[in-house]
Amino acid sequence: MPVRRVAAGVLVGALLLLLSACGDAADSDQIARLAMPEPMTETGPATYDLWRYAWLAAMVTGVIVWGLIFWVVFRFRRRSDDEIPVQTRYNLPLEIFYTIAPIMMVIVFFYWTVKVQDEAVALEPEPDLVVDVVGQQWSWTFNYTEQGDGGRTPYTSGTASQIPTLWLPVDQTVQFNLNSPDVIHNFGVPSFLMKMDVIPGRVNKFQVTPTVEGDYAGKCFELCGTYHSRMLFNVKVVSQADYDAYLLDLADQGWIADEPLLGGSDAITQAGLDDEDTEGSTE
Repeated sequence: MPVRRVAAGVLVGALLLLLSACGDAADSDQIARLAMPEPMTETGPATYDLWRYAWLAAMVTGVIVWGLIFWVVFRFRRRSDDEIPVQTRYNLPLEIFYTIAPIMMVIVFFYWTVKVQDEAVALEPEPDLVVDVVGQQWSWTFNYTEQGDGGRTPYTSGTASQIPTLWLPVDQTVQFNLNSPDVIHNFGVPSFLMKMDVIPGRVNKFQVTPTVEGDYAGKCFELCGTYHSRMLFNVKVVSQADYDAYLLDLADQGWIADEPLLGGSDAITQAGLDDEDTEGSTE
């Protein structure tokens, strides 16, 4: 009876997985990528490969373990009520195997995780452009640092009720300097396969090179308070010409400052950070 129940459970699970694959093309793509967004940056494929091969290793391990479990259940099942199983105190080769094998797996996972992490957080000494990002309760400010005329800084800022948009040029290396004037946030774009904490009093940095033009979604990945769910932003990856035109448009509308604004609408500032309060563009 237990064997039949386990087999039935496996069949039901397989059937549900098969039915879930019968959705639209987007669902099929998600299943093919194991729920990972399609990478849209130069470093994204390395993160995706780590995710994919980790799943592959887990699947192989699962098949072996479940196969052994089913084999043992069938091979050593009780055949009569008065049968007494063979009593084995230990099996030295088996104990050595299930001690060494997991250790080797952890070492391999650790090596590749560190390798991909080093690639993801590596900083080029001279990126093509710098964006000073501010995560404030409860929105984002994007400073296109020193990219305006005379080294001034065009910027855009959202509010708790208006989602801002971050514009980036395709095939250009962008360095994000992450600032927070209030609490810990987390800046991330799923399609970039990268996110990083935004910590008060500390400037974290990372770089990406977007490779595909398009519209993407970003958000705060840190539970930062009451209106955490409102900390959304959009990302537009465009041609260099469209990017330059956008910065000129910001300047024409007056969204330009002599220095990056590290406070922002609805921000509670702290010592060491600019406390200038701005109403925020929603471009």
